[in-house]
Amino acid sequence: MVSVDQLWNSIRTEAESAVLRDPVFGAALSSAILAHPDFGGALSHQIGARLGKAPADHARFAQLARDAFRCSPDLIDAASRDLQSIAVHDPATTTLLPPLLNFKGYVALQAWRVSNWLRRQSRNDLALLLQSLSSDQLQVSIHPAASIGTSAFLDHATGIIIGAFAVIGDEVTILQNVTIGRKHSEPDRAPKIGRGVLLSAGSTILGNVTVGDFAKIGAGTVVERDVPPGCTAVGVPARLTNCPEASVPA
Repeated sequence: MVSVDQLWNSIRTEAESAVLRDPVFGAALSSAILAHPDFGGALSHQIGARLGKAPADHARFAQLARDAFRCSPDLIDAASRDLQSIAVHDPATTTLLPPLLNFKGYVALQAWRVSNWLRRQSRNDLALLLQSLSSDQLQVSIHPAASIGTSAFLDHATGIIIGAFAVIGDEVTILQNVTIGRKHSEPDRAPKIGRGVLLSAGSTILGNVTVGDFAKIGAGTVVERDVPPGCTAVGVPARLTNCPEASVPA
């Protein structure tokens, strides 16, 4: 992982090269990238542009993100790690500019980081508004009371729902139409997702369960019991396969 300043220099270099290759596309890069002094400014612009439904809303939400980033620089560090993780884990891209500009899952995750910060400042109504706008505009609904680590990747992202108090570790990849939430019978218990987990398309993780580090959840799987570290879970209900010998339940 490079520093935020190094990341920003790389993004600007990519943008300047894009302007030379395609002046029509390059015109859009002026307001999105080149007009901003730093990574936080460009990211704030993306959040405002994606969540706002009118120019005044664009400006308002961009300013809100800038305020959050200024008060809590760790949000920018997390956003940098998330962006670099995409370049590492997504075989479709190896550069930084396309996911920053075009990957709605990335913008939705950073909008959630702002909403989570707002909740920690006891600005709950505004935090929930950002969640609602992200759901409407980006089809990603992450409750401000969730917890998500860094180097996370929401791939394709449409239909992702992450409920209140869910805990998601570092280096987790979540594909489209994934639901992570509580059961009605256990409203105070939410899933815990370990480091390096892959949640494949259409999978559902419900209730007071733990998915161990580096486990894989197959497409369409419904998980209502713990998945040990390193195991793969498939099917409805989930059954375990490919477990490391030490992880096989007795």
